[in-house]
Amino acid sequence: METLIETKDVSFYYNFGEENQSDEILHGVSLSIPKGQFIAVLGHNGSGKSTLAKHFNAIYLPSGGTVYVDGLDTLEEDKLFEIRRRIGMVFQNPDNQLVATVVEEDVAFALENLGVPPDEIRRRVDEALQTVRMSDYAKHAPHQLSGGQKQRVAIAGVLAMAPSCIVFDEPTAMLDPQGRREVMDTILDLSRQQGTTIVMITHYMDEAALADRVVVMDDGRILLDGVPRKVFADVELMKSVGLDVPQVTDLSFRLRQKGIPLPADVLTPEEFADALVAYLEGAPDQGGTQETGDA
Repeated sequence: METLIETKDVSFYYNFGEENQSDEILHGVSLSIPKGQFIAVLGHNGSGKSTLAKHFNAIYLPSGGTVYVDGLDTLEEDKLFEIRRRIGMVFQNPDNQLVATVVEEDVAFALENLGVPPDEIRRRVDEALQTVRMSDYAKHAPHQLSGGQKQRVAIAGVLAMAPSCIVFDEPTAMLDPQGRREVMDTILDLSRQQGTTIVMITHYMDEAALADRVVVMDDGRILLDGVPRKVFADVELMKSVGLDVPQVTDLSFRLRQKGIPLPADVLTPEEFADALVAYLEGAPDQGGTQETGDA
């Protein structure tokens, strides 16, 4: 697959202006993100996950190493516009991203500032609102919307810029369960239907389980990198760095500790139920003497 974002041995630190006064956040991070992939980035507070994500559209520049976006080096100042056009960002508080008093005007805001022709603005705004299922609210005031609806409008504003990738920095952190579902449905549609490259930072393990790939960061380094089923199967390592796993994965882990040989890589309630039924149906035939261990 063609690479969209690549970091090579990236380090980053805050320099406070005095000799030896710095706080290193990233330590030699190398990561490659192919076009069209949905990647979830996990890590406890202070692990460096948001700092890394802000390197993708040159909000931060590496203190060491390099970051490439579609082959463009973020350290080359004359490439910044093209880099930021390719990488859009959606943050956790939608109220901080909405700038207009009408939904469609908010989605059009950045395009107007770039001097995009009115007919093209109209087309892009309509398409973006349709993609996030907010067309019926085009004439509404953003402050009258729910949290999930506001976040979808913020996503539409980024979509209208036609980015190659959207970075979501904890987009559901401030939302209620309904708002979370609305936003995650939108993100999944962008990934699976539109083919948009998605990088999502989240604290919710059930959201990360929906991604194509999970990257776990700890102390500014990549600790784990793989498909969700493989990453979350390592329950003890995840817990050792202060992270959780999906509830059914944890339940399967606890039952294995009690001698019930359920799979280590269960991700959904349906998978857990099927595995448990298979065990219960097989247990009597084996006289209750099934061996324990990971499946």
